[in-house]
Amino acid sequence: MRVLIAGASGFLGAAFADRLRAGGHGVVRLVRRPATAPDEVSWQPATGELDPAAVADVDAVVNLAGSPISTSIGRLRLPIRPWTAGYRKQFHSSRVDTTATLARAIAAAARKPSVFLAGSAVGWYGDTGDTAVDEQAPAGHGFFPDTCRVWEAATGPAERAGVRVVRLRTGFPLHRAGGLLGPQLLPYRLGLGGPLGSGRQWLPWISLTDWLAAASFLLERDDIAGPVNMVGPAPVRNAEFAKTLGSLLHRPAVIPLPGAVLKLALGEFGRDALASHRVLPGVLTNAGFRFSHPDLRSALAAALAS
Repeated sequence: MRVLIAGASGFLGAAFADRLRAGGHGVVRLVRRPATAPDEVSWQPATGELDPAAVADVDAVVNLAGSPISTSIGRLRLPIRPWTAGYRKQFHSSRVDTTATLARAIAAAARKPSVFLAGSAVGWYGDTGDTAVDEQAPAGHGFFPDTCRVWEAATGPAERAGVRVVRLRTGFPLHRAGGLLGPQLLPYRLGLGGPLGSGRQWLPWISLTDWLAAASFLLERDDIAGPVNMVGPAPVRNAEFAKTLGSLLHRPAVIPLPGAVLKLALGEFGRDALASHRVLPGVLTNAGFRFSHPDLRSALAAALAS
């Protein structure tokens, strides 16, 4: 299979490209500069520029592009960042513009790919409190659900052109190199880790190994389309995540970050960071997907050992 990937230099995109190559598949990377290698194609998603011929040459398209929520201060990586009006706009456009550009190119291609895996997020559901939800649940309310609605709707041209579209509602992938876990390792190793706010909010984690395996599974399963929750089968409360990570690192994890401080420092995103997402992988479970790391402890142990 020949796969075109947007966001191939990012945390998930780079890992997925490596997995595909290891499996004998060809990978073509979309880049926002002149292409300099045989496996690169230039595009400009901000202005909707992508030659449909590039899409006609592949069997599948994957969009994992998007500005990160985390940020860096020198060598210190933080799992969250100031949520300014400018960054909210960038966060939104980096997802919607890429998806829309790819979907239009797919629709216009003389030979269409068989599948479009389009990134999305569990932010679709908003704050679910203690209520467990699967893919049948409607969108919530707020910045993230609103963004996810537009993000997913941008796949429309590809879907209307008859291409199988899978919308990957990703939770929090676990790996020491990035995602939710990477930026938190230094504070935890210094004994400064702990829950956010009350710690009662639910966290929909997934091991990187399982995320990659699920994405590969969805490339091949031509009977699956629509939203798919890319999360593990056992979400945990934030306090349990902190306790489990501290235990594996042999460090205390009892220093909470008060919700009021988080909201003051990060504004609107501080509130969203405290939201509860009790999200379950209904489609994957019903399709028979087998998780290598079905519980948080095994997922964190694998992430720390990798």
